[in-house]
Amino acid sequence: MKQQNAAEVEHYLHSAEAQQKLYKRSLIVVIMSQIFGGAGLAAGITVGALLAKDMLGSASYAGLPTALFTLGSALAAFLVGRISQRFGRRYGLSFGFIAGGIGALAVVLAATINNVLLLFLALFVYGAGTSTNLQARYAGTDLASEKQRATAISIALVSTTLGAVAGPNLVTPMGKFALTLGIPALAGPFILAAVAYLIAGLIFLIYLRPDPFLVARAIATEKDTQRQNKVNNGHQVLQSKLNRVGVVVGALVLILSHAVMVGIMTMTPVQMQNYGAQLSAVGLVIGLHIAAMYLPSLVTGILVDKIGRMFMVIASGVTLAAAGVVAALAPGGSLFWLAFALILLGLGWNFGLISGTAIIIDSTDMKTRAKTQGTVDVWVALAGTAGGLLSGLIVAYSSYAILGFVGMYLALLLIPLMIWIRVKQKRS
Repeated sequence: MKQQNAAEVEHYLHSAEAQQKLYKRSLIVVIMSQIFGGAGLAAGITVGALLAKDMLGSASYAGLPTALFTLGSALAAFLVGRISQRFGRRYGLSFGFIAGGIGALAVVLAATINNVLLLFLALFVYGAGTSTNLQARYAGTDLASEKQRATAISIALVSTTLGAVAGPNLVTPMGKFALTLGIPALAGPFILAAVAYLIAGLIFLIYLRPDPFLVARAIATEKDTQRQNKVNNGHQVLQSKLNRVGVVVGALVLILSHAVMVGIMTMTPVQMQNYGAQLSAVGLVIGLHIAAMYLPSLVTGILVDKIGRMFMVIASGVTLAAAGVVAALAPGGSLFWLAFALILLGLGWNFGLISGTAIIIDSTDMKTRAKTQGTVDVWVALAGTAGGLLSGLIVAYSSYAILGFVGMYLALLLIPLMIWIRVKQKRS
């Protein structure tokens, strides 16, 4: 395998034109895969909480599916990051998506035989697709320049929109299809998820060659060798410290924005159902939410590259806080105001994801980048686990409005974080 990878990489080492062609080709592969990955992601978001509520008979545990598949995504993020660092994005990402597809099939089986333990295990494995769907955003950045990175991330995210928006709106048709097969209607979207994730994994496995990460790592290694004797050791130590701070800050941005988004999003379908909303209305609101998560990405990427990472992190905090307030104050039966809250929630998450990801890429080198990205996404997934699990408990023992205000307070923490890093940079 190593000899084969070396032969594929060698052609690109000394040709900027070849590197640019591979960069564009890698983005096309990412786009193709993310269209399917988005559809797989949307299934669990839309009906996971409702399926658990039906099988467990209590809304108190409605946040458990999100907690389980985000916990599973934490393990997958770790594994995908390690596999990608050692063997390249192609094997890491294809492994994650295929595992997610297998998990989705197991969810369908669990719902069919009404086995709660199998459902929990299946949701855990299904989470691998969720994590991989996010990690795929890195594949387009490996050969991007510093001024292209946020834009490359945004291209990967916006391509997710087609599948992610279509997924929730296929809930009712997939539910009817499932019933014709003797499967519970709420398991229908997971049939779609299984097919979508498996296709996404196969696209990476077949078409992501040569692997952009392996090419970028080889280029970086050669450049490091050339300038090894020219680098001042003191400068290296200072730069290493600054890079570690950057990784921590980028990780905190991702963690806070993801926890707020998952927490409020998870309980919105339950809130709507409690006020008599139809499944099609739930699908519409979640579809708008997911569109807001991904569709603004191209504009967001340009803004992050042009006006700076810190400004967009602050924008993320303000937008997420506004989403929490609107959700808290929205009448439970108001389709308009809940949709508006979730659109703001998706937009704030989008700002945080792209700016936080760009900060992490800026703060890592190719020797550790994929491994670090995987580790950060572990913590992001754990934050999602906490957000999904605690959201159900908060709503069960207080109210959906309290959940909205908790999300607001957490989101506003992003602002002092940016003030702190700004002061630290000036002192350095």
